[in-house]
Amino acid sequence: MPGIDECLLEVMRLPGARGASVVDWTSGLALGTIGDSPNGDHEATAAETAEVARMTAEQPAFARLGAEGEQTAEPPSTPVEDVIVTTHDGYHMLRFVETAFDSSVFLHLWLDRSAGNLALARRRLGELAERLVLA
Repeated sequence: MPGIDECLLEVMRLPGARGASVVDWTSGLALGTIGDSPNGDHEATAAETAEVARMTAEQPAFARLGAEGEQTAEPPSTPVEDVIVTTHDGYHMLRFVETAFDSSVFLHLWLDRSAGNLALARRRLGELAERLVLA
């Protein structure tokens, strides 16, 4: 099971990967970073992507539905698996990580649009998120 550093190294092996981070979306702090940052500042990028993650995760429209179509009170994890933002030259993928504590962590991948494979990146980030060990 990879830790943060090993996970980020694996993410950067994806074709077209430009940069990646593990972020706590409640605080906006980067727990680990690698590669480039879209604005040249990993901490600012972490705070900005945390806002997107928080807005997505806390919206009732994305809540889990029970058997009768009603929202359910689930454990503190988000029902959202990932968020993909497309820009003119790249993709930003936020993949939520289920944890034993509060599940407020996500992987952020900045992927080059022309060199990256979005489907492969989404699948690989999902696998890494399941195996990631946070200590």
